[in-house]
Amino acid sequence: MILGVDVGPTNTDAVLLDGDRAVRAVKVPSLAGDAVGSLAAAVRALPAELRGRATQLAVGLRVAARAVRERHGLARVGVLRVGGAAADAVRPLFGWPEALRDAVCAGTANVRGGGGLAPRDTTPLDRDAVARFGASLAGRAEAFAVTAVFSPVDGGQEREAAEILRAETGPDTTVLLSSDVGTLDLLARENATVLDAALSVLVAKVADELTATLPRLGLAPGAAVLVTRSDGTLMSLEYLRRQPGLSLGSGPACTIRGAGLLAGLQDAVVADIGERRARVGALTGGYPQEAGPGERFGGVPVSVRFPDLITVRADAHRELAEAADRMRPAAGLLPLILVGGGAGGVPAKVLAGFDVVRPGHGGVAGAFGAAASPVGGQYDRIVRRGTGRRLDAVRDEVRDLARAGAVRAGADPRRVHTHAEPDLPVPYLPGAVLLRARAVGPPLPL
Repeated sequence: MILGVDVGPTNTDAVLLDGDRAVRAVKVPSLAGDAVGSLAAAVRALPAELRGRATQLAVGLRVAARAVRERHGLARVGVLRVGGAAADAVRPLFGWPEALRDAVCAGTANVRGGGGLAPRDTTPLDRDAVARFGASLAGRAEAFAVTAVFSPVDGGQEREAAEILRAETGPDTTVLLSSDVGTLDLLARENATVLDAALSVLVAKVADELTATLPRLGLAPGAAVLVTRSDGTLMSLEYLRRQPGLSLGSGPACTIRGAGLLAGLQDAVVADIGERRARVGALTGGYPQEAGPGERFGGVPVSVRFPDLITVRADAHRELAEAADRMRPAAGLLPLILVGGGAGGVPAKVLAGFDVVRPGHGGVAGAFGAAASPVGGQYDRIVRRGTGRRLDAVRDEVRDLARAGAVRAGADPRRVHTHAEPDLPVPYLPGAVLLRARAVGPPLPL
């Protein structure tokens, strides 16, 4: 059996799956400020003989999202940009809400260096400037975020800078690199890396608490633990420690995916009706439809993939209908799946123009989505257009790297499937193209 848990702000839901069938589901009040305690309470509400057969625990944790929104529990971060004069038009953390910037920023610097699409475009790293920056923040910064120009093409200078920072501040210093985040957009990539660094201490604490609590939950010996991510897939606790920002949109992502699985649909509009608000998204090919470029989290533009959502008041039913209509593609109508604790309170007459589906167990759609989702990985790369054969070789490499990402996140390497997304032109780089691939697979078996 697989056990899925969704830790929400009001309630924590748990569901046990036997294959794709829900065997038992429970909903318990969440414990304020205690995600792991809330999880433990929900798991222990399930019959001991059933949870003792669970070989996998998939958890929807929202601690990272709450920390960013509430500006609480965030680490102080040293923000290092490697680009020099070529990257000084906009300062680091520009556009951040003032309260969030003050809570996170321990200091910033922009040093000479950075690369390009070809090795000849590389500027040597100013190692002395990096060392001075590290020394100035020793004992004050809890983590560092390093972002170099064109590092998704070549991350060598970021790794070099990380070595220098650790030499100045200590070998155990957390240094996160933007080349692990991907995407070429410097500011969005930098912001996502800073958020990762700011969340690193909190997420590590929660991961440690969950690991310590696991033996007391009565699951099958050696049960695997995975956490949800914002694209509707799962990752290991170790992967979460490295990129905590991947969990920021995981709550709505798994609810959307769970709604589709419960309704037996691959494409639909999904409305999650809570006590105070309703969130409307779309399901495309069984996964949440992603928001377009310029997505923000907590007021910060970031490069993480988030579900495309419209939020309205839970009791504003006409607004809900309008939001659902906006989520439908112009090419045709999609069914509307209603889930969440308040789904039963939405009157049918308001949704007369929709094919409405209210699936069983819709009140625990997030937990169901967590339990039934695969482990995921993705990879992006920007390259210059070349001959078809050369571009095909790079596409193969991007698919391989997406597959490797899924395996690092906890997928069984023998059962990972990859999917290349359509090539995207890069408007500000003539002759360049963005190659993207996803990979999914079941977790490693016991």
